[in-house]
Amino acid sequence: MTHAKKRHILPAILSVLLLLGGCAALSLKAPSVTLADIKVLEAGLFEQRFGFKLRVQNPNDKEIAISGMSFTVEINGKPFARGVSNQVVTVPRLEERILEVTAVSNLYSILSQIHELLYGNSKGFSYRIKGRLFTEAYGELEFDESGSLAPPPPGAKKEEVTALTAPYPAA
Repeated sequence: MTHAKKRHILPAILSVLLLLGGCAALSLKAPSVTLADIKVLEAGLFEQRFGFKLRVQNPNDKEIAISGMSFTVEINGKPFARGVSNQVVTVPRLEERILEVTAVSNLYSILSQIHELLYGNSKGFSYRIKGRLFTEAYGELEFDESGSLAPPPPGAKKEEVTALTAPYPAA
């Protein structure tokens, strides 16, 4: 290899390494999105609307400006509801925010859940929420979180049940 070619290879390699280092600085850990509350907003024959409070936690050392989201919710392993939101929120570095969003479910999803409660051998309530957060700075950030809630033990007092089912202190 001639000396002139060697002189051009070193700057090219350095440029690639700098570019890769810059991309790594833009990478983020996916935010955690979990269910904080569910409320029934409307219950029609074919479709039901729910209000969800979603807790978005930012584990990064950079704030994340969210411009919207889409998500689906499963309860006890079965599809339950889906939703979208164009709500704008900024989650500061190493903090969390609560987003209030709506989602829709159909009659089949509700009947399936009722059947599981009546005839299934379910020992509790589990959920999965997955979807995408839309950001201008980082593009789409995917999330996929699960949680569960066990029923209170037989004979538990009201104070014990509240302590078991309330993961966050009441405001």
